[in-house]
Amino acid sequence: MWVYLIAAVVILLDQWTKWLVVRHMEIGQSIEVIDSFVYLTSHRNPGAAWGILAGQMTFFYIITAVVIAFVVYYIQKYSKDSKILAIALAFILGGAVGNFIDRLFRKEVVDFFDVYIGTYDYPIFNIADSALVMGVIAILIATILDERKKKRSSHA
Repeated sequence: MWVYLIAAVVILLDQWTKWLVVRHMEIGQSIEVIDSFVYLTSHRNPGAAWGILAGQMTFFYIITAVVIAFVVYYIQKYSKDSKILAIALAFILGGAVGNFIDRLFRKEVVDFFDVYIGTYDYPIFNIADSALVMGVIAILIATILDERKKKRSSHA
């Protein structure tokens, strides 16, 4: 199914970019991409977003396995009904698996996108994190569109 192909592309892109960072950058090294805005910074995160629950690998293994199982279930059950939902779930699956691979083999997640918004240094993230966020946003959009569709059909 094409949804799993999208997830596979996310996983491959995520792992390839992380491999490049690990291979070609020292931890803490930063490369300016856009002055005072975007940097590539080699960072390792032993936890979740913002470093919370650092070192709790067993917890992350269990949660990720549950998330992956639910996402696969939802792909099988609902992806035929909505392309937006299918793409969203593919991104979430790819992102979850991408970071799971890091936790499984490195015991930490490789992060490297470092964005400054004014003086705020946003927490460093990676392709998998981006895919997860885009997937959640797409689910919100799909939900809003579905609710509007239901309202229109109930008023007709």
